[in-house]
Amino acid sequence: MSMRERIKNGELFLDNCEGLPKDRLEAKQRMWQFNHLEPKNLERKAILVEEIFGEENSSWIEPPFYFCYGRNIKLGEKCYINFNCNFVDDGEIIIGNEVMFGPAVTIATVNHPIDPSIRPFMYAQAVTIEDNCWIGANVTICPGITIGKNSVIGAGSVVTKDIPENAIAAGNPCRVIRNINKQDMDYYGENKKILADDIKQIIKINGGAGK
Repeated sequence: MSMRERIKNGELFLDNCEGLPKDRLEAKQRMWQFNHLEPKNLERKAILVEEIFGEENSSWIEPPFYFCYGRNIKLGEKCYINFNCNFVDDGEIIIGNEVMFGPAVTIATVNHPIDPSIRPFMYAQAVTIEDNCWIGANVTICPGITIGKNSVIGAGSVVTKDIPENAIAAGNPCRVIRNINKQDMDYYGENKKILADDIKQIIKINGGAGK
């Protein structure tokens, strides 16, 4: 089994062989270019996003954005990634469509053995975040986690276990507080009614951009 196969299969690995250092160095170069890009240069930004992920994408990413490889991140469409997010993508990070990340979110896919004699070794576990999730500021998502579609993770949470669909979860460790309910669909903030005409007006003022 090659080292790349070991990483993919969740087996112990080291990463100084099989072209992995070269892949990381090239990724760091792309990351540096992205994070130092002049903000108004949107055309170049789109090109760099394609180079980072290996394909075109309609998502918006605020620099600085940090990652190990970039190509191990499968990013859905129309996502929003706020500044200072850290995606440790030795293993796969699979993100659905229209996922929102607050600032300084960390996604880790790599773990180490507890035994100190072999602790420098690593093993990877994929992280999956399904469609329409909202991940609050300063959340840490640990290796092997799946967060179900539509769910909300409160700011500062440490996600150590899977979160089901349509849940509101928070804490350290992160726990489900309740399910998303009709009240959430009808109101926002402090019991402020969501009005269809209001939504249409906001979209119109915004130049037609919106859901």
